[in-house]
Amino acid sequence: MQCVSERPYSFSGTIGRWASGILFDIMEVDGNAIRLGNRGQDGRGAGWSGANSFLWNCTASLIECDKPPTAQNWSYGSWSEFAGKGFWAESNNHVSPRSFYYLQLAQRLGKDVSQRAAVLDIGQEASSSPTVAVAQELTAEASKPKVTMYEWINQAAKRNPISTDAKGIKAEIVKGSGGWSVYPPLSATGLQIHNGWLMLGQKVAVGKRQSVPWWTGGVEAKALEQARDKLSVTRFVPGRVGAGLTDELDQVIDTMKSRNIVALEHNYALWYDRRRDDHERIRRMTGEVWPPFYELPFARSGKDTAWDGLSKYDLTKYNAWYWTRLRDFALLASLNKLVLIHQNYFQHNIIEAGAHYADFPWRSANNINNTGFNEPVNYAGDKRIFYAEQFYDLSNPVRKKYTSYTLKSAWIILRTHPTLFSSPVRSLQGPCILWSSGYKL
Repeated sequence: MQCVSERPYSFSGTIGRWASGILFDIMEVDGNAIRLGNRGQDGRGAGWSGANSFLWNCTASLIECDKPPTAQNWSYGSWSEFAGKGFWAESNNHVSPRSFYYLQLAQRLGKDVSQRAAVLDIGQEASSSPTVAVAQELTAEASKPKVTMYEWINQAAKRNPISTDAKGIKAEIVKGSGGWSVYPPLSATGLQIHNGWLMLGQKVAVGKRQSVPWWTGGVEAKALEQARDKLSVTRFVPGRVGAGLTDELDQVIDTMKSRNIVALEHNYALWYDRRRDDHERIRRMTGEVWPPFYELPFARSGKDTAWDGLSKYDLTKYNAWYWTRLRDFALLASLNKLVLIHQNYFQHNIIEAGAHYADFPWRSANNINNTGFNEPVNYAGDKRIFYAEQFYDLSNPVRKKYTSYTLKSAWIILRTHPTLFSSPVRSLQGPCILWSSGYKL
């Protein structure tokens, strides 16, 4: 409700398969579209997306209101270039009331809700033949700057002030009883080697080891069912939590304990979004990424365009969400006498299928740090990648600098957790002779 978007990269509207019953109330998309229609192969083959959905007092460069089989979409009071065979009424006109949501709210509660209705006023006089007095008022008003949505939101505290007067509030101070009350001492849970045995606290670490997924996945029923056994710490689906989506860390711990999994082996994924699961090496035309997203260690720079259509990475800045999730999981693992095996690098990006390298953050085309790898990529047989020797080259000052920085940063973030086991690289196939000895932390 009441959203404004200025020159966005893509359209607004329904994106999921057969998304139904959605109200778009006072939406403005400047420079792009609002779509209720058939997405075809986009969005992982979403097909018909908007069904039995409703546009009310919306504005966009293009509004597509189409009619899916067995369903309908409605548009009232739209200002736009129009497309689609849905139901259209009062186009290029404002309809009253301003907000359909607050109309529904008043009907549902059976009372006036005008005092709680937060809607930016656009004025009521739209006549082409106003009285002289009204015309003078409108002329004076036109000389004033228009209140933007951003400014109006920032004025919310003035429209609806909240008292900060603490007079009469009783303060209660809770005193501790000494010792630890929530977390056990780290010495009771730490990972150590004793007489050749890997120990967790005073007991031998016994159980299974499980790896995290590093490609494939989906957000539909079948894909989620298949993903229930694929525990992940850094998988992310916006607005959705659960197995196969954004995993609840507590649930991951509970699942490990119930399945006798003593160690979770974590490495970053081959690529960020699911489009690359097709194993094509092509540059993506757009940044229309598909979830679930496997977050990567490095932050995006906001500059230029990487091979996946999003901005390039900055190897000197780190993805805070990724590292926070790893740190939090490492703490939970230590409290529950479980092990996190952290792999700093993933060999599959640099030796194997060429698609594994396509979106790799270290690839020169994907970062702003001038890592010096060949562009265009010299794929073996226009298919395979053999870049391990270059990647681990200690004599290259640029790559050595960023590798040293990466290892040091990972160590600083995760070093305090007693059940963390750190490994240089997952799926090592060589060459990496004495590689780790070349870096001093």
